[in-house]
Amino acid sequence: MKKLGLAHLWIVIAFLYLPIAVMVVMAFNASPLYQLPFEFSLDWFAKLPGNDRLLSASGNSLVLAIVTAILATAIGTPASLALSRRKFRGRSLLQLLLLPPIAIPWLITGTAMLVFFFSTGIGRGLFAMTIGHVALAIPYVVLVVGTGLQSQRADLEEAAMSLGSTPLHAFFSVTLPLLLPSIIAAALFAFAVSLDQFVVSYFLATPGVTTLPVEIYSAIRKGFTPEINAISTILLGASMVLVLAFALLSNMGGARERR
Repeated sequence: MKKLGLAHLWIVIAFLYLPIAVMVVMAFNASPLYQLPFEFSLDWFAKLPGNDRLLSASGNSLVLAIVTAILATAIGTPASLALSRRKFRGRSLLQLLLLPPIAIPWLITGTAMLVFFFSTGIGRGLFAMTIGHVALAIPYVVLVVGTGLQSQRADLEEAAMSLGSTPLHAFFSVTLPLLLPSIIAAALFAFAVSLDQFVVSYFLATPGVTTLPVEIYSAIRKGFTPEINAISTILLGASMVLVLAFALLSNMGGARERR
């Protein structure tokens, strides 16, 4: 029974990762039509600098992801502190309202944002996409930072204040250093959520101002080119680095508390 369960696990993993592995391998194949035998080549990576549309969309995605990470972390961290350390009326309701943006299908969220932005006069474009991405990333930041707060002792600030420290000084000298790994992990999570976001970006993008996932989708509809494999491989590598950084920082926070 154990071997059967292990075999099932490997089948699921192969089902998930085999298409990605094929895409990465074909990014290094010289043939534009995926012809075999495989012939190693870096031509498609070399041609990327000449693809203005993909480069422009990549730049938009990076700028959007960086801004989203900064804003979502700046907004979500104080919100997480308030929800974790303060008691006020409506606190449970606010905590409950963090879950729907994560659970609701992004198709519905994208449609709702499109209608809202047009009704308020904001319209579509990079500014609208920034608001949409930040709104989607804030719940993740609150949850990640909140998890970090739960692993800390709340009486450490009280001990610092009993020794003459002000509340603000106690926060910056005691709580913030302990919470910093969780904050960085939350920022990386928000960056990854924005970088990989397609549905909301597709609804809010305008011609000429798109993100990389939207541009890849449009390029596939018009005619596939192996340059998409190349840029997707680069994006996959960046995403894996973020995931590893997130895992390391999360462990760092836990290890620090155990000591």
